[in-house]
Amino acid sequence: MKRPEKKLISILKKHSGRDRTGTISVRHQGGRHKRYYRSIDFKRDKKDEVGKIINIEYDPNRNADIARVEYKDKERRYILHPRGLKVGDEIVASEKAEIKIGNAIPLKNIPIGVEVHNVELYPGRGGVMVRGAGDSASVVAKEEKYVHLKLPSGEVRKFFNDCFATVGAVGKEDFKLQIIGNAGRKRRMGIRPTVRGTAQNPRTHPHGGGEGKSGEGMHPKTPWGKPAKGKRTRNRKKWSSKLIVKRRN
Repeated sequence: MKRPEKKLISILKKHSGRDRTGTISVRHQGGRHKRYYRSIDFKRDKKDEVGKIINIEYDPNRNADIARVEYKDKERRYILHPRGLKVGDEIVASEKAEIKIGNAIPLKNIPIGVEVHNVELYPGRGGVMVRGAGDSASVVAKEEKYVHLKLPSGEVRKFFNDCFATVGAVGKEDFKLQIIGNAGRKRRMGIRPTVRGTAQNPRTHPHGGGEGKSGEGMHPKTPWGKPAKGKRTRNRKKWSSKLIVKRRN
């Protein structure tokens, strides 16, 4: 197993779900194994330069694998590993690139029906959507200014046609089939136990209290008393709602 590219890694500080005041802002986090952060090229801003895949590596910070790319000027970068891309294959980010797995192309130049991943929301800012293991979005329609993509959730959404996306699906599609196996592995991943609300004190959780094994006794609530299980949380006034053509499944 090759060591990660030294220039592309940095120490990832542990925060254990705490914010800058020391208050828990994300529950059930902490105690993970030490790891380095791999800097990933989500922007694909090395335009019109051909890169060669020299290695496919494990990344502890995400569920997908990453591929190490070397360009002709000897610069090396990491990208998300697309399904089917092998060591020795060549890729390029260009407006005129062919429709080939691993190439980054503007959405306006990608035919309808083609699978893409690492999709930009705003041109030039880098891919932020469809980056999980096995994920892909498909081009379903085109307008004058927008391209419609069907996302993994089933949602159909408009994207600016100048946004770049990478052709193909993210690799490691069998990730969802893995079985964690034991509690210790979960702890090494940095995930702490989740205690049931009914097992807690009534001052700690709305579901708490009662004699023996008692139920919730109410509609499910979060630890802070807000409705849980099915309550929609999206802000209705969010400006990007007008870009959603069809809600997710």
